[in-house]
Amino acid sequence: MHEYTSTARVWGLTCPGFPEEVSRARRWTRDILRGSPLAEDAELIVSELSANAILHTASGREAGSFHLALAVSSQVVALSVTDGGGAGTAPKAEHQDQDAEHGRGLGMVSAIAHRVVVHDSDGGHTVTAELFTDARRGGHPC
Repeated sequence: MHEYTSTARVWGLTCPGFPEEVSRARRWTRDILRGSPLAEDAELIVSELSANAILHTASGREAGSFHLALAVSSQVVALSVTDGGGAGTAPKAEHQDQDAEHGRGLGMVSAIAHRVVVHDSDGGHTVTAELFTDARRGGHPC
C-alpha cells in the first residue's frame, strides 16, 4: 500500500435540528458500525452529542441543523458532531452534583471515549469523541 493511502472510511450526515433526529443519528451510527464491539458506545456518544447540539445551540432553533461525521479505521472510531453555534460558551465536561438533572452528558461522553476534543469556530463547535480499537492506546479499556 502506498504510504499516503488511507484505509479509513468516512461518512457524513446533516440533520435538521429536531429532537426526533437524535434517534435517526443513533440508527445511522448503529447501521454503519454493525458488528463492531464499539457500536453501542458510539451510538450512546452520538445520541448525547446530537441532543446537546439541539438543546444548547442554534441547531435546535428554526431552520437549524447539526452535522455528524463518522470515521472508521483499524485503529479508531471517531465521531464528530458540529452544532450551529450561538451558545455563547464552548461545550465542556462538568462534574455535577449527584442530584443534578442536567449537565452530565459531556462528562459521560468523556468517561466512555478514549479522547474528547472540542473545536471552536465562528459557525459553532465540533465535539469529536474517539474510541480506540486497541484500548491500550487510550486512557482506559472499552
